[in-house]
Parts: sequence; C-alpha cells; structure tokens
Amino acid sequence: MLRRFRAIGPGALTAAAFIGPGTVTTATLAGAGYGYALAWALVFATIAAIILQETAARLGVVSRFGLGEAVMQRFEESPLVRWCAAALIIAALFVGNAAYEGGNIAGAALGVEAAAPGAVPRAVLAGLLALIAAAILLFGGYRVIEKTLIGAVLIMTVSFAAALFTIGPDWGALARGAFAPAIPAGALPIVLGLIGTTIVPYNLFLHAAAARKRWKGAEGLAEARFDARLSIGMGGVVSILVLSTAAASLFGSGLDISNAGDMARQLEPAFGASATYLMALGLFAAGLSSAITAPLATGFAAAELFGFESDPSATKFRMVAGAVLLIGAIVAMTGARPVEVILFAQIANGILLPVIAVFLLYAANNRKLLGEHANGLLANIGGVVVTLVAAALGARGVLRALGVM
Repeated sequence: MLRRFRAIGPGALTAAAFIGPGTVTTATLAGAGYGYALAWALVFATIAAIILQETAARLGVVSRFGLGEAVMQRFEESPLVRWCAAALIIAALFVGNAAYEGGNIAGAALGVEAAAPGAVPRAVLAGLLALIAAAILLFGGYRVIEKTLIGAVLIMTVSFAAALFTIGPDWGALARGAFAPAIPAGALPIVLGLIGTTIVPYNLFLHAAAARKRWKGAEGLAEARFDARLSIGMGGVVSILVLSTAAASLFGSGLDISNAGDMARQLEPAFGASATYLMALGLFAAGLSSAITAPLATGFAAAELFGFESDPSATKFRMVAGAVLLIGAIVAMTGARPVEVILFAQIANGILLPVIAVFLLYAANNRKLLGEHANGLLANIGGVVVTLVAAALGARGVLRALGVM
C-alpha cells in the first residue's frame, strides 16, 4: 500500500488542474445560492471524471500512446480527417488554455488579495505569480512540477477542510445534498457548471501523457488506477469542501458574492481572520496549480500531434507551454478580456469534449490497443453514461458561446 501512495502523481496533476479558480468560483456560487442542495452534482461529476481519467491513464500506460498520438494513429489512413482532428485539438487546447490562463493567474492573485487587500497592485501581483509559474514550469523538470502540484492539492485540501471545520457545517444537510439529487428552480446552469468544470478535455491529454511517462507498461496499471481514483476523488472532495463552506457561511445571508475571493473576505467578521486566511491560501493554490497545468497539458498535446519530444524540459515543449503562460500573464496584468477568443475557445472545447469522450470509449474497447485490459460490460455502461453527459455538456458549451442559452 505504501508503494502505491508513493506512486501518486499523474492523477494529482489532473486534480490540481480541475480544482482551479473556475471550479472554486462555481462551487462557491452553488453553496451561497443553493446551500448544500447541489453537492450531488459534484459527487456525480467526480465519479464521471474518475471513469474518463482512468480510461485516459489506462490508454497511456498499456498502449504507450498519449491521447493525441492515439487520435492521430486512428485516422492515419484518412489524412483529411487526421488533420481536421489535429486542428480541432490545437484550437481547443492552445487557444482555449491561452485564453483561460489569464483567469488562472488572476485567481491566484485573488487569493493573495483576500489575505492582504491592497498590499500589492493587481498587475504587479499577476506578473509576479506568472514568473513563479514560469520558473516551476520551464525550469523545474517533470518531477519538480509533479511534486509541486501534489503539494498544491494537499494545501487546497487542508486549507478548505480547515476553513469548513472552523465554520461548522450542517452535516445532515450535506449528506442529503450529496446523495439525494434535486435541482432547485433556476439551478440548472450551476449544476451544468459544476459538472463542466470537473470534466475538462485538456485533463484527458494531460493524464494520458503523464501516466505514460510514469509507468512503462501494463505492470504499472494497478498503481495508475489507484492514483487516478484516489487523486480525482480527492479533487472532488476539495470541490465539495468549497461548496459546503459557502453553504455554511453565506446561504441565505443576502450578501453579493461573485467569486471565492469575496467569500474569503466575508468570513472574517463572523468567523475570524483564520477562516479568511485559510480560504485565501486554498484559492491561491488553486489558481497557481491551474496556471501550471494548462500550459503543461498544451505542451503534451502539441508534442504528440506534431511529433516533437514530449518532455517539459525539451525546447519545443517549453516554447508551446511558455506561449500559453505568456498570453495568460498579459491578459491577467492588463485586465483585458479577449471575449472573441474566449467564445471561440468555448465552441472548440464544446466540440472537442464529446469527440474525445467517444474516442476514449472506442479506444477502451480496442483489444489491439489494450488487449486484456479493454473494457468489460460494467465499464462500458459507465463509459456510455459519461459520454452522453460529455455530449450534453459540449452541446451546452457551444450553444452558450453562441448566445442561444
């Protein structure tokens, strides 16, 4: 068992990726607006993410392909389809992650501002945080990046858990919210948001690449599965902690809350400075970890699609990851919102998510790729359900970007 805990890594990278400012903000709004009623959505989203991420990790470990490479090989005999698939992946991941990277850096800055309001101008703070992320990402090497992100997940878990226990949740209401699904009036967009911020296309590329890098064949599959289930499960717990903290402290208060930074500041009058500092630390870790993982995932995907070295220390890999980080830093420092770029990224990601989910389900049943580790009946039932959810989320993302809903 101790050996398995030592193997924790690729799954923790994925957990660090999806517990970003977007997830923390959505969970905050869910708790503040609907109390514990939507905790079930995070339970469902976590189970769905475990199914998809475990499949991506299995693909990387057993087949020795990253997800991008597997897609390219599948369409090797159809050059047009092959390059259309590559264009969609790059559009969704590079453009999307570059557009969202500004929010990751800004989210980390919100955590610092919540703990020390006005101490440093936001533009300067965003620049400093971008430099920290760049130093870890571009000069740390894969193992340093992995250990940093494992540390970030632990910081988030401890910080958000301590904040919740400082406030004191209604455990009975939390249990009912977690295991008795209900959608209060007007809550459907938040439900979809909670699921959509947990199941993210770029995490599938990140997890497959990282698992392949850590384990060299099917003999590592048991450790890879343990890592995926424990780490993604822990990520789901962190999201539920944030929702519960908001429910316990803000539900029914009438306070105007737009993000987790607002919640952190509102905690001090009623629960003391320690609660504010704990939430601020968790938000800082969430933003910084996502600011590292988004460029990292983009680098892995680009390397697999275009055939250069899939290693964070390789020059071309650093160029791709550095470009994503640089664009995000500029967006965060200037306060700009590249609306057209974000809309394009939302549409590309909305199309990519169901496509990749369908491909993963196909790959999981391909015995040429996975041999005896291909899906069984129960795994296929779970995969079909999650694929349908991914299709619904993808359609919603496209329609929302187009202003239809």
